[in-house]
Amino acid sequence: MSNPAEVTPEEVLYEVGDHIATITLNAPGRMNTISGAMLDQLSERLLQADRDADVRCIVLTGAGKAFCAGLDMAAQMGAAKGSLGGLDSGGGIPGEIDLRFTPPTVLHNLDTPTICALNGGAAGYGLDIALGCDIRVAAQSAKLNPGFAKRGIVPESGGTWLLPRMVGYAKAAEIAFTGRLLKADEAHELGLVNHVVADEHFHEAVRELAGEIAANAPLAVRAIKRMMRAAETETFDQNVHHVFLQLLPLLRTDDFREGVAAYMEKRSPKFTGR
Repeated sequence: MSNPAEVTPEEVLYEVGDHIATITLNAPGRMNTISGAMLDQLSERLLQADRDADVRCIVLTGAGKAFCAGLDMAAQMGAAKGSLGGLDSGGGIPGEIDLRFTPPTVLHNLDTPTICALNGGAAGYGLDIALGCDIRVAAQSAKLNPGFAKRGIVPESGGTWLLPRMVGYAKAAEIAFTGRLLKADEAHELGLVNHVVADEHFHEAVRELAGEIAANAPLAVRAIKRMMRAAETETFDQNVHHVFLQLLPLLRTDDFREGVAAYMEKRSPKFTGR
């Protein structure tokens, strides 16, 4: 990856509080469209949060009125080779494409739970990033724009894998083939977002949900996420055995003992991640 210092630091904000890492795309003047350098920094921030033992939930959101309107195509024209996994700005076809450190791949492989806080519109690459999070909360004014077919391209960043798994093949086909704009309520009905919240209560609702996740035993939550991800490619029998192997070390943790003690004593547990 290129050096994250190549992008103005304020364009990808990062803060941690109450065991929640908040990553904010902060280019509201261009609807948070992402340059190649921002892609690199977003990947770095996601990995930083995943490595931080104090972080139990990651919230990804945007500044201003949009979540992310996709890639900043103007910036991409002058982007350094490698910013999009090996695609160069001159339109050449590289001999090798490495997508391991691009945000959609990084996001998919995180063990820390992720919430996409859709404060506004999500289109193109921004939509794929939103779908790649574990949970989506949308402001009432937010819209999803799956208009790849209207631009002569494909959902290159995970959309063709994620969408059918979320809504089923037939619904995914209609969404992708028509490219119709989806309002927040319609996206909720389709199962693309978990919650739709009035704009004035949006940030409070996201914080409450993230806090509820962060209050649980972090090692257990991360293990649950790993097992759910593994289940995508495992049989039932394989996953059950895999989960049992994940359970054994958790039984020896301080958090397991604290969870049992708190249940018996009818109090809220205080987990330490150990």
